[in-house]
Amino acid sequence: MAKLIIGANRGIGLETTRQLRARGDDVIATARNASEELRSTGAQIQEGVDITRHDTLHALADRLSGEPLEWVLVVSGLMRVQRLGALDETAVAGIRAQFETNALGPLMAAEALHPLLNDGGTLGIVTSRMGSIADNTSGNSYGYRMSKAAVNMAAVSLAHDLRPRGIAVALLHPGWVRTDMTSHNGLIDPPESAAGIIERMGQVSLEDSGRFWHAPNREVLPW
Repeated sequence: MAKLIIGANRGIGLETTRQLRARGDDVIATARNASEELRSTGAQIQEGVDITRHDTLHALADRLSGEPLEWVLVVSGLMRVQRLGALDETAVAGIRAQFETNALGPLMAAEALHPLLNDGGTLGIVTSRMGSIADNTSGNSYGYRMSKAAVNMAAVSLAHDLRPRGIAVALLHPGWVRTDMTSHNGLIDPPESAAGIIERMGQVSLEDSGRFWHAPNREVLPW
């Protein structure tokens, strides 16, 4: 059965696709417009998929109809920084955009694609420890923190709703990864992050479903 990666064109999604293909997995990788790097992985590519356009998610599900999926992993994300004292209309628009991508997008991907997940399969959502209320020690980044807290809540609900089919849900903090989204700041590189995500996706069980993991070091994160 195939593993589906939503948001595979660059960064963590690209590296996860690359590592899965290197070990021989059947991977379906989505992008709005596929890069040459993604094409070179040999994954089956589905273009025209935009997580903020729910019609493209349903169209993807229609194209994949009849092909059971072992995994659905949602990697797509958006980070914009907002600070107190500068919450103008531009900042508010950035907050809304992050909710659309980081919170509503994964939920609607689950809505469109969960019928294709094989019973006993795994749904993974790449979130962030910045969505942890208990772990917030620095403030700011309002839209990113709020949207990631929202997707964490959505994933816990999904864990309950998908449990009767034996589908486990994994909330995965990828680490602070040096990618385009972080302007290449961070503590780890995409290969280490992707390896942790793949390991956790392969190990999560119904007993673990809905937990919030630091994927590279296997730590359970606080809410």
